[in-house]
Amino acid sequence: MPTLLIADDHPLFREALRGVVARVMPGARLHEADSVDALYALVEAEPDADLLLLDLNMPGAQGFSSLVHLRALHPQLPIVVVSAREEPVVMRRALDHGAVGFIPKSADAATLGEAIGSVLDGDHWAPAAAFNAPAAQPEEHDAARRLRDLTPQQFRVLQMLGAGLLNKQIGYELNVSEATVKAHVTAILRKLGAGNRTQAVLIAGRLALDPGNITLPPEEVD
Repeated sequence: MPTLLIADDHPLFREALRGVVARVMPGARLHEADSVDALYALVEAEPDADLLLLDLNMPGAQGFSSLVHLRALHPQLPIVVVSAREEPVVMRRALDHGAVGFIPKSADAATLGEAIGSVLDGDHWAPAAAFNAPAAQPEEHDAARRLRDLTPQQFRVLQMLGAGLLNKQIGYELNVSEATVKAHVTAILRKLGAGNRTQAVLIAGRLALDPGNITLPPEEVD
């Protein structure tokens, strides 16, 4: 039976997804994560999973960055985005960044089941409006390409920069020294082609759901 991963911070929605999967695929193995860090650990622990159902708005997630990062690390894992953001352009961007499907959270149980079954059969699934929306911009694809070069730890540091954390705070969260954080920041700037941390966050911000609402990090001497 297939193994499905569910990544969503809302317990009630995870419960709803469990119910749908149980009806569509009795006996399927389900594993859940309620944050981005928990998701990364789960994907590492279940390398042969058949499908990941990914919410875009979990704690620690920043737009499509997590989708891009996971696709780079685990290209064999099909990912379906399940989101309350149902604008056609958001759906199209998810598909352009490697998702094999997009399921609006407003979809009923029958539609959820149809979508999951279709993707497990090797097809793509999304509302028709997604395929009629404008494609992601070239600069967005360029940002995704750069982010794919980051190691998992560098990606976490970049996300924390995007959340406005200082080196000392990042070191505390990751249980590493401030010198190690500075080394990560230096590597991030080099790989992204950025002159400072603000530029790095702006490059990553091209993958935000709302690129106009980016929080710029405090500058520090690295």
